[in-house]
Amino acid sequence: MPGHVGTSGWQYRHWRGAFYPADVPQRQWLEYYAGRFGTVENNGTFYRLPARETFEQWRARTPDGFVMAVKASRYLTHIRRLRDPAEPVRRMLDAFAGLGDRLGPVLVQLPPNMKADPELLDGTLSQFPSEVRVAVEPRDASWWTDEIKDVLTARGAALCWADRAEEPVTPLWRTADWGYVRFHEGTADPWPRYSDKALQTWADRVAKAWPKSAPVYAYFNNDQNGAAAVDAANFATLTRTMIEPAASGVAGRAKRGLPEYVGLLSPLRSDRGCMAHGRSRHVKTDADPVALARYRSRGRRSAGLLQRRHRRL
Repeated sequence: MPGHVGTSGWQYRHWRGAFYPADVPQRQWLEYYAGRFGTVENNGTFYRLPARETFEQWRARTPDGFVMAVKASRYLTHIRRLRDPAEPVRRMLDAFAGLGDRLGPVLVQLPPNMKADPELLDGTLSQFPSEVRVAVEPRDASWWTDEIKDVLTARGAALCWADRAEEPVTPLWRTADWGYVRFHEGTADPWPRYSDKALQTWADRVAKAWPKSAPVYAYFNNDQNGAAAVDAANFATLTRTMIEPAASGVAGRAKRGLPEYVGLLSPLRSDRGCMAHGRSRHVKTDADPVALARYRSRGRRSAGLLQRRHRRL
């Protein structure tokens, strides 16, 4: 299985010091990211569709073989709600074309309160040329019908397999000869990390569903506390798809195994070698024990607030 594993987005300020070294300027974060993962899901395109020139710049800043999946504009999915799709799809594809051979699947994520409409779905998918891969992520249970499955299959569109709280929240239909998986929130400590058991279960599901020749794209959307980068590294190793980082001391350590690689992602680790609680602030591991306990307590309270807010979205 030629898998593509990465994170949903890369421009998170709270990743400074956790994934991005403090001395790497934000303008170079994409280059740094692309030296460690072979793909990214660009979810910023959902909120605002950049000009084609911006996509061309992203292409120039990433290496050969890098893949950028893009999330469809909310104008198509949340404002028009798939009605009259021709113009917004054409406008998106004109901009996305700036990525050239870096362009990956287009993710069409539907509103959580949008009920199933096979005709609207088919009409939207018909606007995409056959060479463009489209993944669809419905979020209302009314979509889980044979009619919807048939529409996706006929159009060669992948149902996005989605996970929340380490459980599938979509049917595990295989509607295309390629796959797309999104991880929204794990239940491991620290929140919202995924447990090793959950990641292994998902790796087994993917391996069982698709042959080795089928491309499968997997993205971690649990950006809080930098969890996505660590979980993506873990999952990439489980599926044997982690690209080698650029030749450097980092690369040498990464080649010797995942635990050291994960350590590079996080300056403060728990006993499992994963990201510590808190936001973008960091405490040295040799800090005063009382201060460290107070910091972690604040981190747990902040994580709890973020978790409750995240679940409402």
